[in-house]
Amino acid sequence: MTQIMKRTVWSKEFISRLAVLMTLVFVMLLSALSNGNAAGIPLIYISAVNKDVNVTISGVNFPAGQTFTVRMGAYGTLGIGGVVVGTKDSAAGSSFTATYNIPASLVGASKIAIRFDSPEGYYSYNWFVNQPTSSSTTVTPAATASPGYSGIPTFSITSVQQGVSVKILTNNFPAGQIFTVRMGEFGTLGIGGVVVGTTDSGSGGTFSKTYTIPAALAGRSKIAIRLESPLGFYSYNWFNNNASFGTGGPIATTTPGPTPTPGPTAVPGYVGIPTFSIVSVAKNTSVTIAAVNFPPGQTFTVRIGEFGTRGIGGTVVTTVASGAGGSFNATYSIPAVLAGRSKIAIRLESATGYYYAYNWFYNN
Repeated sequence: MTQIMKRTVWSKEFISRLAVLMTLVFVMLLSALSNGNAAGIPLIYISAVNKDVNVTISGVNFPAGQTFTVRMGAYGTLGIGGVVVGTKDSAAGSSFTATYNIPASLVGASKIAIRFDSPEGYYSYNWFVNQPTSSSTTVTPAATASPGYSGIPTFSITSVQQGVSVKILTNNFPAGQIFTVRMGEFGTLGIGGVVVGTTDSGSGGTFSKTYTIPAALAGRSKIAIRLESPLGFYSYNWFNNNASFGTGGPIATTTPGPTPTPGPTAVPGYVGIPTFSIVSVAKNTSVTIAAVNFPPGQTFTVRIGEFGTRGIGGTVVTTVASGAGGSFNATYSIPAVLAGRSKIAIRLESATGYYYAYNWFYNN
């Protein structure tokens, strides 16, 4: 593994819905944890909007002692590369409320992305409709997360009845949450999709559910599915609308039938999620990344693929052992088939399918 000492500000993808957060995840649209004093993930909620003037947000579970750069950008960008509208010192951490002015270049935009990120790799993003959410200017405090819960909820696709239904298997879901289940067009992460049901997470953890594919999507070859709760927890995935049901997220190894085989389990003692930022790019030749908070003892496959795919199904360029976990830097060759692309996706996923991280970069 090629090691370098240089590290620059992180840039990475993912999306959330109004008043609730994504990264997932993307791909999912996800938060970095780079020291042992923080648990969970930082979240931002939209509290109030003064059209074309400012937005008020509530931050929850922010790590202490970080200085976050606050950016606003076009909807769909996750705020990456957006206009800097301020900074936020998280001081003692945890919760806060703050208001930021909408930059002149975004005045008139119907939807705007907002993003917080720190040099140490922590980040959080959301988006808002650029119009008052009510006649009141009172800031509504953000909801609090489930006490004692850490990590992120994920789910895998276990079976598909083409055009009829899809069955999922959850992992690490928080307890006592009512999740709204949506299905939508592939690539939307399920945001704004058709509501197909609600699910009570009960005691949390792992459970299996089946949902009906809405008529409007019955003929689609790929469909996005999303679960989100009023307290800001969410998870999403997608599936091929046929019996092969290949998906883009962590996939449980199962034999279709009434009793799905449980997916891979987490590394004991590991919390948070692995992330990586783009350090440098040699056009058409290589990309260097800086990884943060990787779990120990895992072998990750490195894939590079078309922009927008989150690296799913991309060209395998190598594998990397995470060793003791934590942080590392590495350089990977850009496949010849992607030379000339303006934007390229890169993905690291563990052999178990449980852990993954992805990003994208400009090929220049």
